[in-house]
Amino acid sequence: MSDLLSPETVTALFTRSSGDYAFARWGRPLAPIVFGVEDSSLGVIKGAIEAVAQLAGQEVAETDPELGANLMVFFFRDWAELPEVPNLDRMIPDLRSLTERLNSAGANQYRIFRFDEAGAIRACFIFLRMDAELAAVPAETLALSQIVQSILLWSDTAFTGTSPLAQLPETGTTVLRPEIGALIRAAYDPVMPAAAQDPSHALRLYARMGAH
Repeated sequence: MSDLLSPETVTALFTRSSGDYAFARWGRPLAPIVFGVEDSSLGVIKGAIEAVAQLAGQEVAETDPELGANLMVFFFRDWAELPEVPNLDRMIPDLRSLTERLNSAGANQYRIFRFDEAGAIRACFIFLRMDAELAAVPAETLALSQIVQSILLWSDTAFTGTSPLAQLPETGTTVLRPEIGALIRAAYDPVMPAAAQDPSHALRLYARMGAH
């Protein structure tokens, strides 16, 4: 599987636009909660979370003992709605100014990560403003894409040119690209660190991909 991604590509997936290498994986079970969708869509999102968690070997829990929920997904129509969510400003400082910037930029999605003392992911907030572009994406595709991008701290430019997903030509079903799946499995290998800032970590990831 390792021949599907080069060492340089693995490195680039965790090298931020600032030039810094930054990797982190979850250090605790995922405890998800979803706001702003119909009950019929909850099963789709839950299915995507469970599928990606299973791939990573991560547990999905009902609650997080510290935070209650640590993977929060918000669906909404306007950025101005977020500051009105009770207590959200306690978890996300400068929430109002953040949403004003995102609104000015015309953004339709944004993710915020929180980390523990070891540098591992302790929480992730996913914000999806359902404009015409996102509304046109099938629910299964949107859910899978968002969870894949939240299971690791990827570079801010990781998937700007290429989606982590692909369509099966026979059925049209959307699936995770196998090389990205292999990379996620390698990232969650118990011998690998929960967080890293040295680019040599990418070479270890590449080697683990070949070991799986």
